[in-house]
Amino acid sequence: MAMKICVVIVLVIGMVMTSLISLTNATPGTATFYTNYVPSACYGNQNNGVMIAAASDPLWNNGAICGKFFRVTCTGPTNPVPHPCTGNSVTVKIVDHCPGCGGTLDLSREAFATIANPNAGIIKIDYQE
Repeated sequence: MAMKICVVIVLVIGMVMTSLISLTNATPGTATFYTNYVPSACYGNQNNGVMIAAASDPLWNNGAICGKFFRVTCTGPTNPVPHPCTGNSVTVKIVDHCPGCGGTLDLSREAFATIANPNAGIIKIDYQE
């Protein structure tokens, strides 16, 4: 019985450590959303589904970010919409460039709605590749 308890404790500690390491690798930013997905700067008229995003100027790097996947989590509001976050995370593929957009990542409406209330318009996020 004592051995089973030790194994459970070790597993729980391992899961907690993995979660903490995962959180420390995330980068803070902001996210907005858009609704016209084609054509895109990375793939032209090719449809890439709806779990997609456009990269802001600081991330764009002449298109080197195209095709990369990011896990995005809402961390809070940036405006008076209280508690916009759903508690979910979403993985998106970068398919477009959003020069001058209001956030770090411009998510598809579907991706945004997975992590936050679209009425918020712009949210604080953590993201990681």
